[in-house]
Amino acid sequence: MPLLSPAVIRTLALVGHGGSGKTTLVEALLAAAGAIPAMGSIEKGTTVCDFDPLEKKFQHSLNSAVVHLNHRDTRIHLIDTPGLPDFIGRAIGALPAVETAVVVVNAQNGIEMITSRMMQWAANRELCRMVVINKIDAANVDLPGLLAAIQATFGRECLPINLPAAGGTKVVDCFFNPSGEADFSSVADAHQALIDQVVEVDEALMAKYLEQGDISPDELHAPFEKALREGHLIPVCFASARNGAGIAEFLDIIVKLMPNPTEGNPPQFLRGEGAAATPIHAEPDATKHVLAHVFKVTVDPFVGKVGVFRVHQGTITQDTQLYIGDGRKPFKVTHPYLLRGKDLVEAGSLGPGDIGAVSKVEDIHFDAVLHDSHDEDHIHLLPLELPVPMYRIAIEPKKRGDEQRISEALHKLAAEDPTFRAEHTSSNETVISGLGELHMRYILERMQGQYHAEINTRPPRIPYRETVSAGAEGHYRHKKQTGGAGQFGEVFLRIEPLARGAGFEFVDQVKGGTIPGQFIPAVEKGVRQVLEAGPV
Repeated sequence: MPLLSPAVIRTLALVGHGGSGKTTLVEALLAAAGAIPAMGSIEKGTTVCDFDPLEKKFQHSLNSAVVHLNHRDTRIHLIDTPGLPDFIGRAIGALPAVETAVVVVNAQNGIEMITSRMMQWAANRELCRMVVINKIDAANVDLPGLLAAIQATFGRECLPINLPAAGGTKVVDCFFNPSGEADFSSVADAHQALIDQVVEVDEALMAKYLEQGDISPDELHAPFEKALREGHLIPVCFASARNGAGIAEFLDIIVKLMPNPTEGNPPQFLRGEGAAATPIHAEPDATKHVLAHVFKVTVDPFVGKVGVFRVHQGTITQDTQLYIGDGRKPFKVTHPYLLRGKDLVEAGSLGPGDIGAVSKVEDIHFDAVLHDSHDEDHIHLLPLELPVPMYRIAIEPKKRGDEQRISEALHKLAAEDPTFRAEHTSSNETVISGLGELHMRYILERMQGQYHAEINTRPPRIPYRETVSAGAEGHYRHKKQTGGAGQFGEVFLRIEPLARGAGFEFVDQVKGGTIPGQFIPAVEKGVRQVLEAGPV
């Protein structure tokens, strides 16, 4: 595929609460653009984005999935993200890869928890935002009330760029061709509100607007992009992924109005750590050194480790040599890919704005910066605000000898998921942590189904902190009967507290060699083992 100019590339992440219709919306966009012959179905397990067997089983997106399509000579990269709270970390992880966050709202359910959280996270990353009200053809929906609620919750900058008509079977444009009748409100009033909002960011244009009246869409383009960048405008679209209402119009809005890589806010790269970190400007210029960011990693049993990244600067082709972070050893890109769900599509070259992938690179990891010059060493993106995993389970193998298999499975799962943790605790057990019960259920089913690791689970032990507070003595006689008179060994042990923080000290007070010296270390070893576990 030829290298495209950043001007004809768009990148968007679809975010929102579970059940808002993000995956079905992506299906509708792919079908409308001719990228797939027909829409798949979540119920039948035939969608492009929900290809994981567990996603088909749960009928919910559990991972972010990337697709690309072409519309009006423009390449559009879309990221479908999970909306369930237990998997929200994977949605947050996709935000640095795009210029625009599309917050999808279920017309029946209205504003939900993840709706508000994703709107705020997108604002924190300084992304352009838009809202898509989906399922407008559903029964008993209050679309005027929902639009008012969105404006009350997220601000008056949330303005409709189209409106539903004919009972939710189509939409009418409020920006380019403001004519026609809507199911509610006035198309002319909506158009006027958009113009008023956009010209507020450009004093010269506002003066012209006040003097002449209406402004052409071409004159409004630059201030429209500025209003998006500054969060002064959040367009609201109406659509129904099921019946196709507003889908073609949504594609046109993406191409005509949503920012390309040169128009969005620049990525938040930093050089150095902590207070000494300084901002780095990545230019969407194909001729400069490569700067790309890995926002997703998968471990596929057939193609190995796959790193999914956004190119911010430079060009990646076959035989490009890239460094990972501050690593000194480069890897060679043998096949740069575009993505369409689970499918890797040969790209030939990837330039600024493209979302692509490389496979079989074992050192690649989530949040890594890829570059082709040591001039880009010590560069990283502004850290993500990921939720902390708090739901904990202790695990152990059902069969002895499976420890290595479980360890490898945990390592691969942690590489894919920034909100999953696995640790060996001070209570001598393996504990895994995630964002909730469903998250842990997904992990456990992956371990069993994909990695064939059979495990038992239980609540983690409480890691009590005990100390010796007073002296004590004791002894124990161990008998060994092998025929005849038999043998025995007797141990006398005295314990005394040391000063706090002094640790452990073992003193051998055997006199005259009454106990052979080779047995003394075994006594100390037994004491140390008891100290690790404690009596409680």
